[in-house]
Amino acid sequence: MGVYQQYFYYTRTEEGQQYAVHCRRKLPAGAGLPSEQDAVDESVPEEVLLDENAEARAHKFYMVAGFQESPDHRLVAWGEDTSGNEKYTLRVREVGSGREVLSQPIPDTAGNFAFANDNRTLFYVTKDKLDRPFKVWRHVIGTSPAQDVCVYHEQDESFYIGIGRSRTERLLYIHAGSAVTSDTRYLSADEPLGEWRVVLPRRSEVEYSVEDRGNHFFITIRDQERPNSELLVAPMADPTATQVLLPHREAVKLEHVEASQDFLVSFERREGLQQAVVYKLPGDGGMPTQLGEGEPIKFEEPAYELSCGAQGDFGSPVLRMHYCSLRTPDQTIDYNMATGARAVKKVQPVLGGFDPARYATERLWASAPDGTRVPISLVYRTDLARLDGSDPMLLDAYGSYEMPNDPDFRSSRLSLLDRGITFAIAHVRGGGEMGRRWYEDGKYLRKKNTFTDFIACAEHLVAHKYTSPQRLCIEGRSAGGLTMGAVVNMRPDLFCAAILGVPFVDCLTTMLDETIPLTVIEWEEWGNPQQKEFYDYMKSYRQVGDAAYPHMLVLAGLHDPRVGEFVAKVRELRTNSNLLLLKCDMGAGHFSQSGRFDRLKELAVEFAFLLKVLGMQDVPLQPSGPAAAVGAGDK
Repeated sequence: MGVYQQYFYYTRTEEGQQYAVHCRRKLPAGAGLPSEQDAVDESVPEEVLLDENAEARAHKFYMVAGFQESPDHRLVAWGEDTSGNEKYTLRVREVGSGREVLSQPIPDTAGNFAFANDNRTLFYVTKDKLDRPFKVWRHVIGTSPAQDVCVYHEQDESFYIGIGRSRTERLLYIHAGSAVTSDTRYLSADEPLGEWRVVLPRRSEVEYSVEDRGNHFFITIRDQERPNSELLVAPMADPTATQVLLPHREAVKLEHVEASQDFLVSFERREGLQQAVVYKLPGDGGMPTQLGEGEPIKFEEPAYELSCGAQGDFGSPVLRMHYCSLRTPDQTIDYNMATGARAVKKVQPVLGGFDPARYATERLWASAPDGTRVPISLVYRTDLARLDGSDPMLLDAYGSYEMPNDPDFRSSRLSLLDRGITFAIAHVRGGGEMGRRWYEDGKYLRKKNTFTDFIACAEHLVAHKYTSPQRLCIEGRSAGGLTMGAVVNMRPDLFCAAILGVPFVDCLTTMLDETIPLTVIEWEEWGNPQQKEFYDYMKSYRQVGDAAYPHMLVLAGLHDPRVGEFVAKVRELRTNSNLLLLKCDMGAGHFSQSGRFDRLKELAVEFAFLLKVLGMQDVPLQPSGPAAAVGAGDK
């Protein structure tokens, strides 16, 4: 949700409906800044811009990407995927009349696009035959898509591109990036026919992102000498004339910055935990040459997730954030950077009389074989956990692409917690929780650190009596599914059961086939097995052998362009008769079903599997709060 000049834009869901409804309300003159209002005036008529439920009725699968309004608020554009193959058809509709304004919808886009300030020029991205976003096109509304002009073509097959609009609404950006290298081009949003310019030239293994303010850029940059990134400032007239504003720090990962007219916020990680630090900028809009003492925004729980929300007008002093933990539902928090005042604007509702005081969350540290300390986040019901080694547990991990697997809240998870099952996350190397070196220590020829970190976390939880091998279940999705496939081969004795969601289990075969989507760009994550050292290393962790495997549930999607399965091989070689189930969704892809209730049905299959293998089919939900009559969670 957000306020943009004349309107308050938001999405909502309706009881019994699968998908979101995109809406807005007009703001009265002098309504003030976004978060100075306690609530939107509901006496002002609501305008429905897009009801995804109505659009989805004609399709078995439906997903929206990139919904946005034109600068003059007359048009809305969105991409829709009706098969699960992640190719989006671009549609544009006139607000009020509902009239489709494109002469024909534009198929096979990447699902991101941006309006120029003339309100009739729309830039969008298309994919190549291997699903790589590789071209940016300029479309003028009212003309045929056949007349669209390609304004940028990324020739390097290891790079993906995307387009966006700056918060100042002055510039459009084309961002091009591989796994380790990136660059950015910019264009005045007032001059859609103008020349795109490069901010900083592309250099191998240098990544950067850009924010603009006044006549200068803030550039967050990472390279080999600055693996955790530092913040630069440079004049737009010569972006290469950079100065350091926030220097590189070994113990702090700078993830990104959020710029507004008078403030700069750095989102950082220390010891794996996120924080936001606020800096005051010169009031005249001039380019700062140094930053004063920053003010951290503090949170008290031992493990949590913090993210930057959708921001309002560039001149607003209000920073919108989202905060949650394994026991705290998502909170939308507005922080006034001028006064330090903090207000919780919205709390995710949880059905069933949920009482967060009945749950405890902890942060533990396991020791990997090489001595590296690996963080673990966990949550349990305090009145149900015995902590004597007999508690059932579900341990989750990801560990790839420098993507953090942060301890977030999910109300559906209460269905497990309220039966006495502990939930934990192993923040293994290869992810982004502990800085760039943490990621690099879990990729290429060090990928096995991801797997041994996970095993170390499992052993730590067993040794400290949070669970036992007979009660420990594990799960991972996509690249996290690769981790599950590896660890059940390395230590099948350590786990009771494993859930592998659309698992990337045959990394070697995939990386050898350049005709498969994502292969070339993924070489910078896994290595190119056409080189012998990478081939031998990948082969060493893809082995399926004669073993007494734990119970396994493997989930797949027919339209998934990413993964194959290894179920047949396990079925052939295993030495026991534990459950081995393959569920293939014939109407979805890598991201499973798109409807919120359909997703819950798949989750119900996973939970039913866990309860069965743990012998807990008859264990009832224990209500979390005094008002609960039928149990907690949105089951």
